[in-house]
Amino acid sequence: MLFGKIDYINLLPFWIFVKRYIPSTQIKQAIAYKRDFPSNINKKFKARKIQAAFISSIESKRYSNSCFDIGIVAKSEIKSVILKPGVSKGDPHSASSNRLSKKLGLEGEVIIGDKALKAYLESPQSYMDLASIWWERYRRPFVFARLCAHKKRAFYKKLSKRFLRSSTKIPYYQLQRYSKSRGVPYKEIKEYLDLVYYGIDKKAKISLKKFLRD
Repeated sequence: MLFGKIDYINLLPFWIFVKRYIPSTQIKQAIAYKRDFPSNINKKFKARKIQAAFISSIESKRYSNSCFDIGIVAKSEIKSVILKPGVSKGDPHSASSNRLSKKLGLEGEVIIGDKALKAYLESPQSYMDLASIWWERYRRPFVFARLCAHKKRAFYKKLSKRFLRSSTKIPYYQLQRYSKSRGVPYKEIKEYLDLVYYGIDKKAKISLKKFLRD
């Protein structure tokens, strides 16, 4: 199974679920081996070096028939996709977020992922939360990524549906490990995960369509 893995806190519940859902150690090792940043995952998916992954929503436009109703969704804020006002500079690990800042007409440095979450929590007044600005402007959740697959679509569709129906409890030691490695307090990680949704519902689809329109 060539599943590309983005090892950010926002996908921690999904990877915990996958470990429980898939008993094969070999498959788990294969998933861990394909770990990379979002922009590189996009490139590997396009080159078919991986068969499935959460890819940037802007990149998923070309794979509409290969994507499922699951992704990384922020209802009104996210804290891990931020912009530092000033000279415009994209995050090299992003695609959708860089595009989002341009669509919102904002100038500054885009920062994504766990490093962005850490920076925002340390100095929220210094950054703009891009998901919050999108919500204030359109009253719609923002879809940052979608799960798409080139092969074994039936398997991934079943996997995604089961995950969305599940209530994945993250072990304390996992939260502590991520807290230590990312420099984000345990309590803040739990609160952050409450901001992240995975099901792409009707409102999210309308929002995604608007984002991808131009």
